[in-house]
Amino acid sequence: MQPVLNVEDVRQVEEALTGVGVSLSELMRRAGAAAAQEVARMDNVSSVVVLAGFGNNGGDGWVAAERLKAQGLAVKVVTPLEPERVESNLAHVVAVGAQRAGVEFEVSPPRERLEELLEGADVILDALLGTGFHGEPRAPFDIWIDCINASGVRVVSVDVPSGLSAQSGHAPGACVMADITVTMLSLKPGLLSDEGRDVCGAIVVAPLAEQTEGLVLEADPVAWRVEVEDYIEVTVPPLTAVDKYSRGTVLVVGGSTRYPGAAILAAQAAARAGAGYVTLAVPEPVVPIAQAHLVEIPVLGLPYDPQHGTFAADAREELSRLAARSGAVIAGPGMMVNTSTMTVVAGLLHCDVPLVLDADALNCLAQLTTGRLDRFPELIRRSSPLVLTPHRRELGRLVGRAENPPSSLADALEAARRIVWAEGGNEVCVVAKGTATACVGVDIALLPKPGPASLATAGSGDVLAGIMAASLARGAGRFDGESLPLMCALACEIHGYAASIAAEIVGTRGVMALDVANAAGLAIDTLEEQASFVDDQEA
Repeated sequence: MQPVLNVEDVRQVEEALTGVGVSLSELMRRAGAAAAQEVARMDNVSSVVVLAGFGNNGGDGWVAAERLKAQGLAVKVVTPLEPERVESNLAHVVAVGAQRAGVEFEVSPPRERLEELLEGADVILDALLGTGFHGEPRAPFDIWIDCINASGVRVVSVDVPSGLSAQSGHAPGACVMADITVTMLSLKPGLLSDEGRDVCGAIVVAPLAEQTEGLVLEADPVAWRVEVEDYIEVTVPPLTAVDKYSRGTVLVVGGSTRYPGAAILAAQAAARAGAGYVTLAVPEPVVPIAQAHLVEIPVLGLPYDPQHGTFAADAREELSRLAARSGAVIAGPGMMVNTSTMTVVAGLLHCDVPLVLDADALNCLAQLTTGRLDRFPELIRRSSPLVLTPHRRELGRLVGRAENPPSSLADALEAARRIVWAEGGNEVCVVAKGTATACVGVDIALLPKPGPASLATAGSGDVLAGIMAASLARGAGRFDGESLPLMCALACEIHGYAASIAAEIVGTRGVMALDVANAAGLAIDTLEEQASFVDDQEA
């Protein structure tokens, strides 16, 4: 796993490094050297243009320029100021030093001249704006960024692509589209989410010092990015001495006359993800619709509210009995929100069985807690695993932020932690869905590899819920503490990889949720093989 630190915590690591003898000036020299090393590793590089800003990020660029010149490359720095006029003390020193070493530079060239310089380069090193930046780049940097992106030349960004917030992952203005981002000391949330996913390219972490790893751990990472080999801990070895029940049983509770398809998708996904026996419970009028789509899955009709076409409150007792006989339960897809469905969700929360609450079950939960689940931890305190799978708007409704839902990965992590820390037990995991999904437990937050954009389609979340429940059912009580977020992260990666498989068949824009569900089995096989292979290689 790779640690992820908030930007302010990275600064604390920098300060801690000075306390163990690695000065800030030395860190700048090492950062510049790390950036230069990545440029030098690229194929067919003989000329480099470095765009250096006013501050320490620009200082890293000056150091890199001097290093690359010493390696025999043709290097030119484009800067808004003469080296002796750079105000940042550290950047001033290295800029003047690079000038004395013979590094050529041009100060604020006209656009036509800048375009000429960039088009003649093999690589552009972007050292304009660093991790402290937020907002929109101002002149001349907004123009320079446009020129970088229009050049078609390979780009290496130092620490963060200029224009991107390393904390939020947002870029409201011009932003460099990098091929490689060399980020210092640790990953940051904004590099892994939202616009960061599109503009960072390949991310290389430069630790800069032997002490960095320990100091990053002491800084208490906000999250950890999971590697495929980490999943070996929660994979269930395939056995031949099994039957349909021992492979895992799943009960899907959802659907309404208005939204029958969501529950059907969740049931199909649970079956495709390896559950041996899946049962779908729906309001009585939905039964013939579901049966028309499901041959292998039994469909049970339960009392319904004729006014709304949803479950009636009377369905609570029967659903509780069905849940007690299941290895895991999904509730929510297509359920809708009213007094009756809130009664159903409240009843399922009292069942001692692994439970996945998705979609309208989450909205019911928000209604039951007047939009402040973090103030009602007793409602979700239980002995069996509980997985909540909100997207950002649903997460906002759960923590009193319906009008201002989390807008970034870092914000979603904070909101999810309000829920799990209020509850305080290891049995709850919040899967905060988004461009980067976070699986947040009381002790750890994990970031699985994000899926492709083809997951942005109706019903995709229902499929994830089905995969999640199948994973819980197959685990049969193995998941708690740190292993529950890891299992959830694996389910998310299965979901994402299944979408990639589906895209190869129907095209990136042609993927529908059922395509993802149908590819889940192939995705599981592939990921488990990869995890086992890497684990064997390391052993």
